This record gives sequence, C-alpha cells and structure tokens, in this order.
Amino acid sequence: MNVHFRLIPEAIATSDASSKAGVLADLAGCFEHAYGFAAADVLEALEEREKLGSTGFGRGVAIPHARLAHVNRPVAALLKLSAPVEFHSADGMPVELAFGLISPETAGAAHLHALAAISRMMREETIHRMLMEATDAETLRASLANANDRDVA
Repeated sequence: MNVHFRLIPEAIATSDASSKAGVLADLAGCFEHAYGFAAADVLEALEEREKLGSTGFGRGVAIPHARLAHVNRPVAALLKLSAPVEFHSADGMPVELAFGLISPETAGAAHLHALAAISRMMREETIHRMLMEATDAETLRASLANANDRDVA
C-alpha cells in the first residue's frame, strides 16, 4: 500500500454517535487523543469543510477532511459507528465508517494524494468488507494491518 498518510493504532476507535455532528465531534476527539491536536480546532475545520458539501463517500463510508496550520504531515483517524448515521452521501446510504484526514494547511498535492489513497482503500472490496464487519477497535486495527501486509507481499 503506497501510504500517503499516517494512521496510528490510537486513532482507530468505535463511536456511538447518532448524528453527523456527533461523528465529526468524535473524530475531532480521536485526533486530539491520538495526535495531540486541539479537538475544537479540528472540529471547526471539519465543520467548515462539510459546509462545502458532504464528505459522504458512498458505500457506507464518509471521509471528513480538513487542513490545519500546525500539522506537519497528513494524518488519519478511523471510526466504526455502532449504528448507521445519515451523512447526505451521494449514494444516499448512511455512514458506518468515518475515515478522517487532517493535512497541513499548505499540503495541496499531499492532501489530495492522501484522500485518493483512502478512497482507493475504501473501494477495495476485501478491505471494505472487513472494516464494515468489524465490531471493535481491535478488529479494525487487525483488518487494516492484514490489508497492509497483503499489499506489501
């Protein structure tokens, strides 16, 4: 897997959020916990980006993303939702996976490459199915590790 972003185990979690706003808030908290970013800054940036149009990718996946000044490389967080949440995705499907991305404010191409990498991963049927079937953070981590190992081999 040609990795264009960093995703550490501490940035992979489950969420009981029941609304789009709750998903974004939980993602912001995840970025704070895992990478030390101020959750309020992340949430504000994600909400601003969402105002431009839904980041609902389709197939039950959303890819909320934003850029922040104090970030030095693209980093990601992954939430598996306990119940589907309406996200106004293009295909009309509610979201069960939220793959967040925060990039440096000046990262034009790097941000786009990271988004493309996440998009490709979510279109890969085996990875998509494993993540959708995961019921806890450990299973999510294992599924991503297995996908990464398979791509490296």
